[in-house]
Amino acid sequence: MSDERSNQIESANHSQPSTHSVVESNTAPSPKRELVPLPGLVAISFYLLLLAVVIIIGVVGGHYPALFLLLPVFLFAACGGLLMLFRWAWAMALAAVLMLGGYNVWIYAHLHMLPALIQGLLNLVFFFYLVRIEVREKLR
Repeated sequence: MSDERSNQIESANHSQPSTHSVVESNTAPSPKRELVPLPGLVAISFYLLLLAVVIIIGVVGGHYPALFLLLPVFLFAACGGLLMLFRWAWAMALAAVLMLGGYNVWIYAHLHMLPALIQGLLNLVFFFYLVRIEVREKLR
């Protein structure tokens, strides 16, 4: 009789699902992050990269003073950091597009150059994109 009882207990234990397999399925690796979660940040990064290259060419060509070579360093850092979704790079890019937008609007107000107004408006669009809640939530 004890043999029958032990067989019943063993069969009951085998019929219950193992908790170990449930734990394993809950600890499965999370899916990989998207390669480009925010395509707007990629566009802004390339814009900052383009500005850095233009400044370097301007310094080499003698249009800007050599002190302007400090700006591309910060623009390159903001560009790379935005692509890696760093919050400090978001702050640098936000400051860059805000200051560049203000500078371009100032140029338009004093010299009435239409390309400066267009670039100022583009900077304003980038500013509004960067301050969106969805963009700030994706940064780390």
